[in-house]
Amino acid sequence: MNTSTTAVLHSEWIKIRSVRSVSISLMAIFAATLAVTVLAFATVGQAEADSPGYEPLFSAFYALNFGQIAAICFGATALSSEFLNGALRISLSAVPRRGLLYGAKVSVVGGLALVMGLITSFATFLVGQMFMGEYAIGLGDPGALRASFGGGVYLALIALFAAGLTAVLRSAVAVLSTLIPFLLIVSFVVGDVAGDIARYLPDQAGQAVLHQNPDGGLGPWTGLAVTAAWAGAALLAGWWTLQTRDA
Repeated sequence: MNTSTTAVLHSEWIKIRSVRSVSISLMAIFAATLAVTVLAFATVGQAEADSPGYEPLFSAFYALNFGQIAAICFGATALSSEFLNGALRISLSAVPRRGLLYGAKVSVVGGLALVMGLITSFATFLVGQMFMGEYAIGLGDPGALRASFGGGVYLALIALFAAGLTAVLRSAVAVLSTLIPFLLIVSFVVGDVAGDIARYLPDQAGQAVLHQNPDGGLGPWTGLAVTAAWAGAALLAGWWTLQTRDA
């Protein structure tokens, strides 16, 4: 890694750290997920364990459904800050190579999201099981370590997916108003209507890693690969948009 690349990466880190909305959304990945975990498992955790069809491993990561919303917010706000008040023109005057600027920003966003995602995923699993008594499972149980690691990777990929779309749309509001309803509502509606096709949607594919024995044709790592393909396509579209549009 040459000096100029290191300098650009450092500058992008400073940007993310100094923009309050971006740093708050990053911390919210952990805070929101852990808060929902404690609330859910302390109140209905053991009661749910007696329900028919209960899956201990997948249920352990229930709160990641809320953590992914914060991950979307982080990816979107981290990129959208470049398109406010002429910030992109200032950035390009300092770093004329658009590919380097975009690559550095995406690398910092992805790296931070991965670190926070892994911390969040492991903490969610371990804290949740503290409330489960005789129903508790540990990292040594089948699939638990893989799901804890995969959950962190999933959150990072969702953040990068949002970042790529934000580079295309140049608006965090547009991305948030599209992705959040899609993940919370539309994805499940499509799943009921389209059946097997829905398993290739970014959220449903990626969450296969959270199941001990995923149903359908996608294995845990294959599902994450599908989500990675969605994120990669969004990032590529964002790169192309940045290269071809005026600042």
